Amino acid sequence: MNSSDIDWELEEGIPQVDDPFIQQYLKGRTSLVLEEQKQRYDTNLRKALSPVARKACDIVSKIRAHDLTNLGLNEGNPRQLTSTPQTSRISHLTRDEVQKTDLWRILQKMPKGSLLHAHMETMLDIDFVIAEAFKTPGIHIYAPKPLASQQDYEEGIFYFRYSPPVQNLENEPTLWDPSYEPSRLVSLQKAASSFPDGGEAGFHAWLKKRCTFASAHSYHHGSDDTYKTLSSVVISLLSYEPIFRSCLRQMFSQIAADGINYVEIRNSFTFPYIQEGSSTPEEDYSAWCRAFQEELERFRGTEGGKTFCGARIIWTASRTLSNREISGSMINCILAKQDFPEVICGFDVIGQGGDARSLVDLVPILFWFRKQCAEEGVDIPFLFHTGENGCDDKQAEHDLYDAILLGARRLGPGESLYKHPLLLELIKEKRILVECCPIVKGITGQTDSTQVDLLSVLLSRGVPVSLSSYLPDLSERGLNSLTFEFWQALQGPDNLELPGLAMMVENSIRWSCYEDQSTVEWQSDIREGILGEGIKAARLRDWYAGFEKFCEWIALEFAEADIS
Repeated sequence: MNSSDIDWELEEGIPQVDDPFIQQYLKGRTSLVLEEQKQRYDTNLRKALSPVARKACDIVSKIRAHDLTNLGLNEGNPRQLTSTPQTSRISHLTRDEVQKTDLWRILQKMPKGSLLHAHMETMLDIDFVIAEAFKTPGIHIYAPKPLASQQDYEEGIFYFRYSPPVQNLENEPTLWDPSYEPSRLVSLQKAASSFPDGGEAGFHAWLKKRCTFASAHSYHHGSDDTYKTLSSVVISLLSYEPIFRSCLRQMFSQIAADGINYVEIRNSFTFPYIQEGSSTPEEDYSAWCRAFQEELERFRGTEGGKTFCGARIIWTASRTLSNREISGSMINCILAKQDFPEVICGFDVIGQGGDARSLVDLVPILFWFRKQCAEEGVDIPFLFHTGENGCDDKQAEHDLYDAILLGARRLGPGESLYKHPLLLELIKEKRILVECCPIVKGITGQTDSTQVDLLSVLLSRGVPVSLSSYLPDLSERGLNSLTFEFWQALQGPDNLELPGLAMMVENSIRWSCYEDQSTVEWQSDIREGILGEGIKAARLRDWYAGFEKFCEWIALEFAEADIS
């Protein structure tokens, strides 16, 4: 300010910055800012950062700002498609654009802790699954009715199953023929070669499209038909031991390569499990659990799996089933838990759409399940997939009440939580983790100008959050799932930085079901965190040691980088 302006202000009696009462105001303002900053979700973590970690965090912040400008993600940039929250910002980016950034390279190396929200059928590379089906002898396809019209190709239900070769059926019509006998097995090779739209090459393209369509929409558009399609395309293939084992090996390898060292996978046990070469399906899922456990241990013995802590299964049942059908699934879950307690870590009910039941409608059968678990001496906690916006947002909101009252240890994705301040406080009080999947809406196109950025809301309210990703469309984009989720989170409008990501990784470890625990043990471990004496505390210490090395790498690798 020049001298003439100062003279004018003094003449007009405008207070000056160095006046005592203005200084008092500014002092109070600073105190208010500092007090608010104490409430940040990552305050304690920031205080504990080493000097090299602080330096690394500063570097990442500068690289983030650089990327926001260069990739056209800043507000007002012409490449910004909309002004919606962060989930819409990636829709115009290509794989190469993202993967060429320094931020992507950094996040690829970041140790990511646990992946807690993952569905088996969406964790697999579709091309790999299809290839395994074609090279596995005895895989057949069948459908409840012929797939003879364009609508049938796009929406028709079909299933896969292993069976020894069926003789004298070479001239029988395939499922593309109107005269096809419903549910009759057709060899995969014959079905592919006779596909009306391009033969085997056309069949491969059609099958991949059906897989991708089902995966992208089944959980987010509320259609039970698309959920059944997903089951038919992927889950039915996983019901045969050789394909299941090979897919597990590929899945564990991809998860570990993405910096994840523990995963909990939801699986719907929809189809009977068939062991290799058997013509008779298993009566329960003990053999399935044995195969899962064996492949996990085999992978952990490899070079790629030496830092992988483990994987467990969250047993899921469809909300479209009757109580009688759900009880059958629950009994199988308890039997599997008794035979392989290390494999099963929780129970969930999933599905949306007109036929999907609300949690309050399922309360009686869920209480029955608890009673059966107590009588059989097993502890299988609830880990609910709920609060997801779809075709019935009101039900999604109401389900949140029941998830909390039923004692869920975690819930997700919880997209409608922002409307319920009381529930947010209850979640904090009861130490329930929200498994947030913010990128889902950007990938599926469910963004609009009124959408709330859930991650920002949860973090600002101090709700414990972990980042998850369960859409295979990410593999379609050539983008590793959780790395992309972390990259996307840093592009948001809430100034999330590396300490914020680290805090969410810590949460994922604190809320992992590494072992079976009573409610008291569970709460104690979460409360004590790294200061505890159990497995979680040890895993947290290991992760922080790895995070420190990661920060040292950033500080060295980008010490001379021009990121101003």
